[in-house]
Amino acid sequence: MTTDSTPAGLTDDQPLNTVDALVQLSFLTQGIMSAVGAEYDLSIIQIRLLGILRDRQAGMLELGGHLGLDKSSMTGLVGRAEKRGLVQRSPSPHDGRAVLVSLTPLGRQLTERGAAEMSRRITGLIERRLTAAQRTQLTELATALVRAQPLT
Repeated sequence: MTTDSTPAGLTDDQPLNTVDALVQLSFLTQGIMSAVGAEYDLSIIQIRLLGILRDRQAGMLELGGHLGLDKSSMTGLVGRAEKRGLVQRSPSPHDGRAVLVSLTPLGRQLTERGAAEMSRRITGLIERRLTAAQRTQLTELATALVRAQPLT
């Protein structure tokens, strides 16, 4: 398997199998995220952190679970975002030892601008290649997969 736009041995007009199609789609969306992140000096993991915090405060353990990071990695990630003024920590009202992480106004502004740009680029890509019915079907199928129990 390659990370190019078409897997080795296939021409652009040959259909991909399901795994290759999903992996290639992931590469495409990750590429867009990476390009937008670079414009704001953010890594993909930082983009994911800010995205999780768009609509909530979260504890470090919860964030680590969403991002697949251990405690020390989470501490470093949040610390770097905090130094840039993107997030803030506050004591948890339920557990005196825990902290909650939330976006600062600057972090919220950056998150909204980055999300709008990713949306613009991904929507443009989809609208150029799929009919309205196909876009609806893609959204329904992707939603079903995202909401499914994770495979371990």
